[in-house]
Parts: sequence; C-alpha cells; structure tokens
Amino acid sequence: MPSKKKVCILGSGNWGSAIAKIIGTNAARLDIFDSCVKMWVYEEMIDGKKLTEIINTTHENVKYLPGKQLPENVVAIPDKVEAAKDADIIVFVVPHQFIPTICSELIGHIKPTAVGLSLIKGFDKAAGGGIDLISQIINRQLKINVSVLMGANLANEIADEKFSETTIGCRDKRVGPILKSLIQTDYFRVSVVDDVEAVEVCGALKNIVAVGAGFVDGLKLGDNTKAAIIRIGLMEMIKFVDQFYSGARLATFFESCGVADLITTCYGGRNRRVSEAYVTSGKSIVELEKELLNGQKLQGPITAAEVNFMLKNKSMENSFPLFTTIHRICNGEMKPNDLIEQMKLNTDTSDKLNMEKCNLDSDHTVKAGGE
Repeated sequence: MPSKKKVCILGSGNWGSAIAKIIGTNAARLDIFDSCVKMWVYEEMIDGKKLTEIINTTHENVKYLPGKQLPENVVAIPDKVEAAKDADIIVFVVPHQFIPTICSELIGHIKPTAVGLSLIKGFDKAAGGGIDLISQIINRQLKINVSVLMGANLANEIADEKFSETTIGCRDKRVGPILKSLIQTDYFRVSVVDDVEAVEVCGALKNIVAVGAGFVDGLKLGDNTKAAIIRIGLMEMIKFVDQFYSGARLATFFESCGVADLITTCYGGRNRRVSEAYVTSGKSIVELEKELLNGQKLQGPITAAEVNFMLKNKSMENSFPLFTTIHRICNGEMKPNDLIEQMKLNTDTSDKLNMEKCNLDSDHTVKAGGE
C-alpha cells in the first residue's frame, strides 16, 4: 500500500452512510490516508435531483441517513468502477444478495494490491448444497484479501455518535491496525481478532434470530419468551460455527460481533421490526419491506432461506430447530404462533445446544465435530 491509502466505500444506504461519516472524518485527520473518500451511490432521483448531486452539495444522504452531516471529503460517485479503481482499501456495505453482481463488474478494474473490508451480513447459496460467506465471494472473484467488520452497530445510533463497539476479523497483522485506525473513534471502539469466519457468521445468523424475536413481540409473548428465543438462537449460532467452521474461538461469541450484536438486533433492528409487523398487520414480508424500510433490504428471511438450503441438503434441519422454524414461518409453511410450539416440541434438542457440545482445547478454540 502507498503511504497515502485511498479509500472507497461501495454502498451508501443507512449503514454505508453512517460508516462514511466515520471513515471520512478519520481519513481527513490521519496522515496515512488520502483525505478524499469515494463513496459509490446507486443513483436515484429525489424530488427531481440526483442523489449523488444532493450528497455532494449538501453533504447529507437525504434518503438513507437524513439529518446527519457527512464530511465534505466524502464524494458520492454513481459509477462503482470509477469509485473503486484507485482504492487501496475497499469497504463493502451493500445488501448481500447484490455482491456477486457488483464484484463481477469490478473484475480487472481494481488494484491487485487492494484489501477489502466487508460490513455485509449474510450468506449466498453455493454449489453442492452449501453456502458461501460474503468475504469468500469477494476474495474469489476479485482476488483480494478480505477482512470483516461486525458488531452491535445500529446505524442511526452510530451516526448520532452514541458509544458503540464493533469487531474486525482480520488475519493479516499488518492490515488489522490500519483498518482499526480507519474505523475507530472515541465513541466507536474497535477490537481486532483473527477469527474471521466466526465474526462473519455471527453477523449473518443473528438476523435470523432477530426475526424470531420480532415474531415474539408481535405475539405479545413477553420478555421471558423473548429471552428464551435469544438464548436458543445464541446456542444454535455457536453450534452452527462449531459444525461448519473449524477452529473458531468460543471467546469470539462474547465480542461485539456475537452476543452484543444479537441482543441489539433482537431489540432494535429492522428484522425485528418487520417481523413484528408481519404478525400484527396481516401483510406479507415483501409488502412490509417496501412499506417500512425506505428502500433498505431485509436480510433475516433471506439468510434463513440460505441457511435452510444447506441444512436441508445435509439432512440437518432437525439439528437447528429455531433456524428451521423461522424459515418455515417466513416462507408460509408455518404460522408465527407455531414458533413456541416448535420450541416446546424440540426441548430435548435445544437442551443439547450447550457448551458440552463444543469441544474446547487449551486455548479455548471451538473445534468442528460437535454433533
């Protein structure tokens, strides 16, 4: 990387704009970064004006982060190739279902020495009945090293500079400190761990659990029931990583990317909110996404479907009763009030999702083979 590292942010939604506020501020004040931060913006017309022009003149994303000022050195660009071509650090923050197409358009147009940082929470279906991590897709298509950032990070609260924590998963000891410098502020604290897969998987799976929490809220079942769903969800998250991503550390689940992100999403995220409305409104999830999210995408139901795709192909649906039930509610096979009945029927299975099922060695790593 050159002495002045150029940064590009691919995505400008709610979270993309919030992180742009941080990155722009840090790039302007730290000598190691080029002060100009390019942000790819999907062009839209807002009251007859291009969104990129509004951002570049008012320094506000009036659609996805209204009322919050972006640093003047954050420049909105409607062409993703133009935005990314000279970047040394590319920050990916778009809905996960779009990443294969976006990467395909960038092939051959970015620096081979660039590094990626994915803030994307989700999976993609893979050949052979499995799933791909988003970082793996980016790495495979663009041939660059990719780290991940996940945590209890509701975008509006971070934009308001309320104290928050996050976790960066990065194996390269040279790159980790640079990414931390780019992201950390006095109100947004960063820890760096090398447990990349566990960090990323936590960020995806917690959205499924948040859908279940939203169903509980819509059914007005109370805090005890919601806590039970969160606990079972955490245990299924641990079991999932234990089963499919060998070498993960149990301690990672106690970072911001783990239990903290799970809690905040189950109480304040869009997946919880839309799922609650699904119970109370009688409308479909697709209708509610359009009605409630102002153009943002709902990740929980899609992630539940992707996880179920793999579990079904491996004949493991019964091993993850919460994930399976939430998927079946989302696709209409079950009703929201079936959630608790399924948890009662699967009490024995849920009870087995405990720490004894995760084989810990002396340095507290979770080994595969928990089944």
